[in-house]
Amino acid sequence: MVARFASAVITTVVPLVLARAMPIEEYGTYKQLFLIGVTLTSVLAFGVPQSLYYFLPRTDHGRPYIIHVLVLLAGAGAVAAGLVLLATPWIGELFSAPRLPEYRYALATYAGFFLAAGPLESLFTSQGRTGLAAVNYLVWDTLRAAAMTVPILLGLGLHATMWSVAALMVVRTLATWAMAVTAAPGPWWNRPALRAQLAYALPFGAAMAISVPQHSLHQWVVSAHFDPALFAIYTVGCFQLPIVDLLYTPTTEVLMVHVGELERAGRLADAVGLFRDAAARLAFVFVPTCAFLIAAAPAFIEAIFGPRFLPAVPLFRVSTLAVLFGCFPLDGLLRARGETRAILLSYVVKAAITVPLVLLLVETVGLMGGVVSWLVAEALGKILLVGRLPRALQLESPRQLLGLVPFRNGLRATLAAGVSVAAMLVWDRLIAGHFMSLPHTFFWRLFPVGSDAGVFTLAYVMVLHAQGIRVLRVLSLLRRQRLVAPPVLPAQPDPGEAAEASVL
Repeated sequence: MVARFASAVITTVVPLVLARAMPIEEYGTYKQLFLIGVTLTSVLAFGVPQSLYYFLPRTDHGRPYIIHVLVLLAGAGAVAAGLVLLATPWIGELFSAPRLPEYRYALATYAGFFLAAGPLESLFTSQGRTGLAAVNYLVWDTLRAAAMTVPILLGLGLHATMWSVAALMVVRTLATWAMAVTAAPGPWWNRPALRAQLAYALPFGAAMAISVPQHSLHQWVVSAHFDPALFAIYTVGCFQLPIVDLLYTPTTEVLMVHVGELERAGRLADAVGLFRDAAARLAFVFVPTCAFLIAAAPAFIEAIFGPRFLPAVPLFRVSTLAVLFGCFPLDGLLRARGETRAILLSYVVKAAITVPLVLLLVETVGLMGGVVSWLVAEALGKILLVGRLPRALQLESPRQLLGLVPFRNGLRATLAAGVSVAAMLVWDRLIAGHFMSLPHTFFWRLFPVGSDAGVFTLAYVMVLHAQGIRVLRVLSLLRRQRLVAPPVLPAQPDPGEAAEASVL
């Protein structure tokens, strides 16, 4: 959990540094390159690394399972590199980015070796060596952040950055193979074991093949309709804080464990109250987070990304509404009941609706159409999962679904957040003009947003306290949930896409 948090901080800082240090068009090109790379590597991994979590704990001769993963991912990496080399010129024309093909060799190297080095942390975690996995996780994410930012800060440009991170992936691949081949005893190859691994991985891979393109389709369509500079604005508008994944994922996993215990004890009906309690705890964090980011969006965007990206504020306010979806860990509840087919079906339906919706709204509304289409698709996904809950929980009436919603605590959190926004706006009026003379640099622009955050937090805690709610108690419950959670799977290339894809 510590490694996951530190990694989230590191990977969040990278685009913030690059957004300030790079020309806006070059930053847009950087985001386009990694949109291609992340999409390819997420799909072509096809659930193969996750098979180690299932098979290694169940055998004393794990070497063939490890070798199978290494070979399969090396092949997937070769396919990814070939696709980048072949498709990048066409994608450059599609994205109105004529310079994109200039980076195809570096991107192909990065994507290919990124896949080949993919199973390193999952190998150690599946063997119960979580400390070693965490160290590797932090070391390689830190090195990747340095490889991406240092060349830009030295003025060497995007070409140097791409080759720097590509070279790091080559080194990581060599390290992965060196540590993996001796990590477990057993034969070097086992055909029956390979068939079992593929049978396990293919359903997960099918879900990834649907989920990842669907989740990022709005970025592809926007990039195809607008130049790299406007795409850079759009990506800032879609920025999501990692706090959602940091709390949502472990809470979901603990919920799954407890639902399983209730089912085994013959008390499945109590799962409704358990879910409502988890949703209430998440609401006390996510509702104020959403309210603050929407109200303080101009100061937040200027402080984090710089004044060049202020046109992204309306997009950011709309996309931030997705934080509220994190209050309902529906996927964990369905996974705990073995309803993975229902989750896969929701992906299929979302994809079928997302394609025409994104194309229509981007064409007619522009950048805002891309954000709205993504938000609608995410809301639809939650609705589809809700429709499966009566059967999963064996409810006698669909009206019993209302018991899953923490209406009382949700209203308390909403009231406290609303009062806090009002207090923050009054504070902004009182200090209007006092921050205008400060330099428009990262450090100095933190003062306005920091003062807003301080006033908002103080007001929120006071209003909750007046309602009889102790914030420290809520946070301590969340902390205990995280501590007893099962090991968290290593994150995929984009923290937002991986959280959704992990539901199977």
